Amino acid sequence: MGVDDFGPERTIPESGRGTRTGGPRVLVAGASIAGPALAHWLRRRGAEVTVVERAAGLRPGGQAVDARGVAREVIRRMGLDAAVRAACTDTAGAHTVDADGKVLETFRADDDGGDGFIADIEILRGDLSRVLHDDTRDGVEYVFGDRIVSLVQDADGVDVVFAGGGRRRFDLVVGADGLHSELRAMVFGPHERFVRRLGHVLAFYSLPNEFGLDRWLLEYQDRRSGRSALLRPIQDATRAMALFSCASGGFDADHRDVAAQKRLLRERMAGLGWLAPKILAHLDDTPDFYLDEVAQVVMERWSSGRVGLLGDAAFSSSPLSGQGTGLALVGAYVLAGELAAASWDPAAGFARYEARMRPFVEANQEIGRLNARTREVPGPDTGPLADFSGPWFTELVGRALNGVELPDYATAPDSAVEPDPVHGAGDRT
Repeated sequence: MGVDDFGPERTIPESGRGTRTGGPRVLVAGASIAGPALAHWLRRRGAEVTVVERAAGLRPGGQAVDARGVAREVIRRMGLDAAVRAACTDTAGAHTVDADGKVLETFRADDDGGDGFIADIEILRGDLSRVLHDDTRDGVEYVFGDRIVSLVQDADGVDVVFAGGGRRRFDLVVGADGLHSELRAMVFGPHERFVRRLGHVLAFYSLPNEFGLDRWLLEYQDRRSGRSALLRPIQDATRAMALFSCASGGFDADHRDVAAQKRLLRERMAGLGWLAPKILAHLDDTPDFYLDEVAQVVMERWSSGRVGLLGDAAFSSSPLSGQGTGLALVGAYVLAGELAAASWDPAAGFARYEARMRPFVEANQEIGRLNARTREVPGPDTGPLADFSGPWFTELVGRALNGVELPDYATAPDSAVEPDPVHGAGDRT
C-alpha cells in the first residue's frame, strides 16, 4: 500500500485541514497500533487529531500480537470486538517440537480462559493496525511519509516543524512511534538512557505455507545454542509467518539496514535444525522482513510539559512479555480519558495517566525480563531459574493481565454515547 491509499496529503500543510470544532489540537507521532488507538479515544473525547507517520503507508504483516485480560475490555469499549476478531489468525493452539518434528508439548487457545500461551485474541500487527486505521480515518487527519524534525513548547502550546516543510501549532503532542522513538530522543534524551536490552534478537517475516500448517503453530527450540525457529498459520492459508530468535551478543546491525540484518540472521541461524533451512530459503523473497533486539523502555516520567509518550515509546515491555499491544491499547484509553477528565490540562492529565498505568506496566516488564532469562544459554555461572509454579508468579501474572482500573470517565465527553436528554452525556455509566 502507498500513501495515496490513505489520502492526498504527503506532508503536513501549513494551516491544517478543516475548521476548529472547539476541542484541543493533538498531534500523534506513529500510525502502528498505539497511535491510531489513541486517535480513536481522543476523537471520541472531542479532540482534533492529526497522526503523522514517517512510513509511506501502513506496514503489512508483522508478528502476531495478543489482547489479553483488560485489553479485551478496551477493544469492546472501542466497539471493535467484531472487527478485530474477524481479522484474527484463528490459531487453535501451539505445539513445541524437537528437531525431528515430534510434538513435545501442546498449548490450546482456550487455555487459561484465552489468556494463555496462545491468546483468545491473536492478530497480526499489520492487520490490527489496519482495523484501527479503518475505524479512525474518516475523523482523524492521517499524514504518511512525513515526520517531526523539531518542536518548541511554551505554556500554551507546541510549535512543530515537519520534514516536509510544514509548520503547525498544537495543544498537545504524543509520541507513539515505537521502541526507537524519534520524539522521545528529541524531548527526553538519547535512546541509551531509556532502552534496556534483554540479550535476544527476534526476526519475523511471511513466506509461502509449504509446511502444511493448519491452525496450529509449531516451535522448535535448540536449548544448547539458545536459538529457536517458529512457524505460525495466518488467515491467508497459502501463507505463513516465520520467527527466529537468538542471543544478541555481538549482533551489530542498524535497525534500518535490512540487507545487513538478513546477512547476520543467516550467519546466526547456520546449522539450526528442524525446518530452519527451508524457512531461511525464503528470506530474500519476503515483503515484510523485520528484525530487532528484544528491549524494554524504562523511564521515570512519560511526559514533559505538553509532550507525552505512549506504547513502546514510553514503556516497551518487549515481545517476550506478550503484552506490548495490551499496554498500548489500555494506555491509549487511559491517556485520552485522563486528559479529557482534566479538561485537557497536560500536567494533571499526564500525571493521572502515569499513576494509573505504572504498576500495570511494571508487572508486564517483569514478565518480559523473566521470560528472557529462561531463554538464556546455561553457563557455569548461571543461577537456578525461578520456580514459576509458586503463588508469587500467579499473582504477578494476574497483575500483568488485569492490574489496572478502567474508569468509565463519565464526566468526560464521548461522541459514541448519546447524551441523556435530562442530564447530558456526563451521567452515562
